[in-house]
Parts: sequence; C-alpha cells; structure tokens
Amino acid sequence: MKKGILFSPPADYSLHSLLNEHEVSHQLGISVASLRGWRLIRQGPKFVKIGAAVRYKPADVAAWIDSRPTGGERVQR
Repeated sequence: MKKGILFSPPADYSLHSLLNEHEVSHQLGISVASLRGWRLIRQGPKFVKIGAAVRYKPADVAAWIDSRPTGGERVQR
C-alpha cells in the first residue's frame, strides 16, 4: 500500500450506498432493536463497523434475504 492511501475501494463501491440500521429495519419491516439483537447473536445480514457506526451493504442485505427459507411451496408426494 502506498504511503498516504488508507483505503482503495473497488470501482463499484460507494460509501454513500451503505445503509444504516434504521434504513435496513424499515426495508425488512422489523424494529431496530430486532436488528441489533441479531447482530449480537451473529444472525441477520452482514454488517460493517465504521468506528461506532454500523452500516450495511445493500448487496449483503439482498443476499441475506435470498438465503432465508421460503414458504408456501407445495411438496409433491
């Protein structure tokens, strides 16, 4: 790493695209307290800590949603 360069993000990465816990809880339809609880027990979407701030990459939230079990599918027997 060159002196003076602390962070070299990928070309498609933007700090402005990160979501805070209030935005994620709103998107998921859950409380912020639930989201915080999930972080504590290592469940829920991946998150990034920037100092004391917690942020979520939209792609990680989408991947977590896609990984959740779905219901309503009828099993053929």
